[in-house]
Amino acid sequence: MNVLLVMNDPPYGSERTYNALRLALNLVRRDDVELTVFLMGDAVWAAKDGQTTPEGYYNAARMLRGVGAKGGQVLVCGTCIDTRGLAVRELVEGARRSSMDELGDLALAADRTLVF
Repeated sequence: MNVLLVMNDPPYGSERTYNALRLALNLVRRDDVELTVFLMGDAVWAAKDGQTTPEGYYNAARMLRGVGAKGGQVLVCGTCIDTRGLAVRELVEGARRSSMDELGDLALAADRTLVF
């Protein structure tokens, strides 16, 4: 099954991003799932490398690296990172710049699209 998970919210301040990443880590470990996580809007900050969080608190960048390490694809909206002054070199390993055109293609190809 091809699953597209689209995230919009900033990585901290609510639990939406945390819960989306928990779901992503659950899905990516399944043999029958091909997962793509697409970050847009303020969710692009989740892919910023070098995040330091308090002991015992989740770290969005670390969770995204886990998605990539398990075979999931992590894509980041290029317009959104440009708007926020975030450079591609600042993204976590495994994340790559993407576009609305690619998101459109992914949405049409997905068996399931989940939006957080």
